[in-house]
Amino acid sequence: MKRLTTGAALTAAVIAATTLAFAPSASAAVTPSSATITASCGIFGGGTATLTATQVSSTSATITLSSTAITTPLALSANSISSTLTMTNSTGANRVFSGTVNPAIPAGGAVKVGPLPGTVAVGDSLDFYQGSLKMVIFGISVTCTSNAAQSPRPFVFS
Repeated sequence: MKRLTTGAALTAAVIAATTLAFAPSASAAVTPSSATITASCGIFGGGTATLTATQVSSTSATITLSSTAITTPLALSANSISSTLTMTNSTGANRVFSGTVNPAIPAGGAVKVGPLPGTVAVGDSLDFYQGSLKMVIFGISVTCTSNAAQSPRPFVFS
């Protein structure tokens, strides 16, 4: 009987250890997941835009910018805007998100770029204020800036 009890206890311990080994780890998260900015973008206009952040891992994230107030004067095909989004980081070096990701946009249509991938670190606190979005379209550079902090607050990565 003692042998059976010891075997059962050993089996339970093995099952518990195996369950812990295969349990999902805590995923990285960014808060808030979206923020509002007011941007000025030269010939593309300006106004309210939404930034949406997604933390992919503890060292990578994506950010998408979309706005119905910022429009393109020309029709643009998908993945034709080369974008570089620079976010200020109150805990260290600025972070850069870049890529050529956008939907097809008709003339006069709302601008959307991203998701743009970039590198982050745990504790980064990123804000568009004093950063910029540079878009290159048909060889022409358009830079968007903001004169106020994003709302409700900077993106904080964990």
